[in-house]
Amino acid sequence: MNAPNRFELYVLEDGEKPVEVTEDTKIPNAATFKIVKQDHTLGDMLRAQVLSMPQVLFAGYKVPHPLHPYFLLKIQTDGTVTPQAILEQACTKLIATLSSLEAKFKREFSFKDVEGAVPEDPYGTAGTGGQGWGTGKDYLDF
Repeated sequence: MNAPNRFELYVLEDGEKPVEVTEDTKIPNAATFKIVKQDHTLGDMLRAQVLSMPQVLFAGYKVPHPLHPYFLLKIQTDGTVTPQAILEQACTKLIATLSSLEAKFKREFSFKDVEGAVPEDPYGTAGTGGQGWGTGKDYLDF
């Protein structure tokens, strides 16, 4: 089989750098970042965060081949700040956003534990003797 071992897709080897920066010589204020051992998940989140910044003129990413565990992120700025600084700011904001999401997620699950043992009824059949299908209102009734 051509696929590499799964651990090779996410574990950095000894001495392997997680990010390589290449300054673009043809486009002003642009750089290409090779981020290894990551995939579309991080690539799209970084691209979206970078594009939300007003100093960015262009941001895009690509995964050159699905069997190679890296993606390329290209950033072009208006010149007021470097692409490296933009990427650092985007990573900081993304970490803060994910930390906030984690805290909200944990808070909601702590509320579920506090509310007590409410029996879950995913199909809405409680009180109908198990005859919930085809009777009464369901999620399609407006």
